Amino acid sequence: MKKLRFGIVGTGTIAHRFADAIKNVEEAELVAVASRTKENAEKFGDEFDIPIRFDSYEKMAQSDVIDAAYIAVPHSGHITCSILMMNNKKHVLCEKPMAVNKREAEEMFTCAKENGVFLMEAMWARLVPGTIKMLQLVEDGVLGDILAVEGKFCYTMDEDEMDHHVFKPENGGGSLLDVGVYGLNFASWYLGKDVADIKAECTYYNGTDSHMCVLMKYKDEKIADISSATLLRKPNEGFVYGSKGYARLPRFYAPQEIYLHFNNGESETISVPYAGNGFEEQIAHFCSCVQKGLAESDIVTPEQTLFITEQMDTIRRMTGIVYPQD
Repeated sequence: MKKLRFGIVGTGTIAHRFADAIKNVEEAELVAVASRTKENAEKFGDEFDIPIRFDSYEKMAQSDVIDAAYIAVPHSGHITCSILMMNNKKHVLCEKPMAVNKREAEEMFTCAKENGVFLMEAMWARLVPGTIKMLQLVEDGVLGDILAVEGKFCYTMDEDEMDHHVFKPENGGGSLLDVGVYGLNFASWYLGKDVADIKAECTYYNGTDSHMCVLMKYKDEKIADISSATLLRKPNEGFVYGSKGYARLPRFYAPQEIYLHFNNGESETISVPYAGNGFEEQIAHFCSCVQKGLAESDIVTPEQTLFITEQMDTIRRMTGIVYPQD
């Protein structure tokens, strides 16, 4: 089987994680990296033994050495880099959130269709063993009827990191797009999409949301409680509550342990470790979709990406978070 040749666009933290993971995926190989500077491309290339290094994104896009690109730049650059690659007939795996608003996401999916290439948001958490297992437990009725979920993904940046793009509106900054996107996806996985009402409150830093709390009520009376933060630490965990008991999920969006607690007093712990660092499954899934000639993923669907992006647009309007791209 021919391996899918990947190039990485960007050399930040998330690009490092992808480069580590792709080594463990038989269907793929990392052959190139592109940065805005030759120095960064060379440094990253040396670290991961990548043979081809580009000092511009355009040069990578126009080359014939890659089949697919992983977009690892800040949120605001996702649309430009993705469209650049797709217009040059490259498949694209774009880091989450795929776009800063729904209009951009729609434009990206349209571009993919027009060029006959595969585009998928890198929502790796949906594809890890822990999420697959938890969804199966719910489908099997282990917790009974699911009535509510909670998810908290809140961290605090150090004082010397306050120039980070997460605090810049022009980069699509703020906790909602950075990590709240996981909570919104989590809620939709277990409660669906029939949201009747959304309430949201946040605190602000430099025009971005530094602490966002979202409460969603569904048409069937279920409730989701989601929070995210960039300047506040909370326990990074979530819960799925059912009529027969509940599940506690450390790192709720991509758990490696599932703690079940039942109303009759019984409990159970299920271990569901990653294959590596958690990115392997999404790379393998992406490769499988491309090799099968699929137009879109049947798991991380365009419909899901657009639904969550529209939710984030709605929440930002409620809380007055505005980006130049809006």
